[in-house]
Amino acid sequence: MTSIDLALAGVSLGAIAALSGIGLLVTYRTNGVLNLAQGGIATLVAYVFREMVVEWNLPIWLAAVFSLAVVSPGIGLLLERLVFRPLARRRASAAESLVASLGVLVLSLGITAGIWGLGSRSDAPSIFPNSSVRLFGDTRIGVDALAELVMVIVFAGVIGLIAARTAFGRQIRAVVDDRQLAELSGVPADKVAAAGWAAGTTMAGLTGILLAPRFQLTPYGLTLLVLETFAVVVAARLSSMPVAVLTALGIAILQSELKQFTLHGDAGQILTVLQSNLFIVALLVLLLAVPKLRELGSGDSGATASFSSRGAPPSGRVSGVRLRQDYLGKLGGGALLLAPLTFAPSDLRSAFMVPALALIFLSMVIVTGYSGQLSLGAAGFAGLGALLSLKLANGDLFGLPAMPGIVSMFVGALFVAPIGLITGYPAIRRRGLTLALTTFAVGAVVSRFVFEQPTFATGLYLDPLSLFGWELSEKAFYVFELICLGIGLLVVRNLHHGRLGRALLALRDHSEGAAAVGVDVRNLKLLAFTVSSVVAGLGGALLVHSSYSFSADDFAPLQSLLWFTAVVVFGADSAAGAIVAAAFMVTIDVLAPAGSSTLAIGILALALGWMPGGLASAVRGGLRLLAQYLADSFVDPNQRAPRPVPVRISAVGHLPATTGITGLTGIPGIGSTLGAARAGHYARWPLSGSQDGLPADAPRLTPFGASLVAMVQQYTAAQTAGARRRQATDPDGAPRPTVPRPAGPTPTGAGAGAHPAEGGRA
Repeated sequence: MTSIDLALAGVSLGAIAALSGIGLLVTYRTNGVLNLAQGGIATLVAYVFREMVVEWNLPIWLAAVFSLAVVSPGIGLLLERLVFRPLARRRASAAESLVASLGVLVLSLGITAGIWGLGSRSDAPSIFPNSSVRLFGDTRIGVDALAELVMVIVFAGVIGLIAARTAFGRQIRAVVDDRQLAELSGVPADKVAAAGWAAGTTMAGLTGILLAPRFQLTPYGLTLLVLETFAVVVAARLSSMPVAVLTALGIAILQSELKQFTLHGDAGQILTVLQSNLFIVALLVLLLAVPKLRELGSGDSGATASFSSRGAPPSGRVSGVRLRQDYLGKLGGGALLLAPLTFAPSDLRSAFMVPALALIFLSMVIVTGYSGQLSLGAAGFAGLGALLSLKLANGDLFGLPAMPGIVSMFVGALFVAPIGLITGYPAIRRRGLTLALTTFAVGAVVSRFVFEQPTFATGLYLDPLSLFGWELSEKAFYVFELICLGIGLLVVRNLHHGRLGRALLALRDHSEGAAAVGVDVRNLKLLAFTVSSVVAGLGGALLVHSSYSFSADDFAPLQSLLWFTAVVVFGADSAAGAIVAAAFMVTIDVLAPAGSSTLAIGILALALGWMPGGLASAVRGGLRLLAQYLADSFVDPNQRAPRPVPVRISAVGHLPATTGITGLTGIPGIGSTLGAARAGHYARWPLSGSQDGLPADAPRLTPFGASLVAMVQQYTAAQTAGARRRQATDPDGAPRPTVPRPAGPTPTGAGAGAHPAEGGRA
């Protein structure tokens, strides 16, 4: 084929990538959410379209209309209403929206795998005829490529005109800038967001239907293909649609042009991989080259992400019966891990994956839960640890002699450390969405160029593990896994306690603030990534020996997304949550059909809006309530610690006036649960943030409640002083006679200048 023919052949793939990029930009520019679930939605719609045509024998045009006019926008409307609208209304962070989109991705993959299985299908129908059109001479272009190119031009032009020239476009900009302010101005923010989601998921469905006939239709394969098209929106810096379209066409044409070159040896293998994976390479290069993405609503300060599952500390000490949650968690986790030792050998083999997977999850606890860095490349580190340990055991790495299996595991994990260090360098100046995409791209490049290449991943064999010449039995191997997991837990504990732990938590909560007080943010990030990569590498080595084989699918990039979602669901800063997450996934996969664990994790991820911090936070909250209940049940009422005054701040900002307090009408932020009598009692005492001088029988306020009462008093005093100044002047401007005040000491504090019945001391 000539260079022109190759370029025209690449136009089709470029147009599909451009359509995917348009859908991503529409969703992002209308809702501020980069829809990482784009690939899962595209795959689900593609399977639905194939089902209607192949299994139900519906006409292609009817199935296409139903898929693109009903199914695709319906998915978008459901997501906006049930998942992302609650997050938008409470102004959730970008990290929470990212995890929510990952939950949708995992859920869609679980639904697809649960209904149609994980096998590949090659009978996906095409909506365009398999014919071509002559351009000039012998040069021809396919009808599909021409139609897709026309769709790109039409969609991009229409969306651009709507955004720039219509009132709806102005409403979109208003909603994205400040949703609550737009609602106060009369803009229907919910309708704008719903329209954006419907349009974005429709473009995702169209992308899946167009890609399915060109490749084998598999849940994970097609999803990853769509995720690779994120390179076009990165090049556009999440803002410019023309740049996204041109980038998509340029990368696709260049990838097609590479097919006219042939090389030999290792260079030839690399070229072969580039000829079909240029988009993922472009994604990584662009993420490293683009200085900063134009993320909506992202400030220059603040933490990258905070997934703390600890929750707020209890308001008072529980006397009498003390329930130590940490001890209960350790006891439960230990029982969970030791239980398989009582299983039959066949069942024990199924439990081999629990400690291995728990180590990989612990690596994500280190980098995400403790240091607040969004890392989506854990599968790449785990796979490298597995591959390097096997090569060391086989004597096929850098000319090193063959090592015993157990020694090769630890050495292979240590060899992953330099790779983790190199990966950590982009994290020094990147955060949030940019860092998440960068780590995902690193994992995808490693999977494509290392795990899937015969030169690196074939010819490897597993010898039974032995220790001092004795071959490990099944129970002995499981005990060895528990020892490795114990080492990982010890590393996590040392990183979480002491000065280093406090520094990591400061980095997670506010990186700029941590740097301002002397925390070495740069080296802490590198340390977190390096230690995390070693722990993941050890987990990957154990995972290979647990399954008795090395498979690139076990360390695919989508596994990183699934594992990350599971860790966040069970508590990203909880080591016990990582162990429970591993046991949960392995148990579901053993007892239920393939893909069931993915479906379960997706459902739990969508519930994060109702349980911030994950299941670990919900369990801690339940245990705390149980502890308080036990304390209230068994302690003498006369000996109980006083409860703080219940104060609730309105999320809306203004509530009906609280009766019983002079001058409280219209004060923003005071909830109706502040009782009128109790508030009136406190309003007569000058607190100024403390409760010194209150009667002994007065209930104690929390510091936050005391500050609220002080604010009420100051506002009341200011209102009273203003009213007196207005009353001191006649309507015609003549001063009124003043009433002499009784002799006595001048009142001070928040009630100064107020009438005794209104704010001063009685």
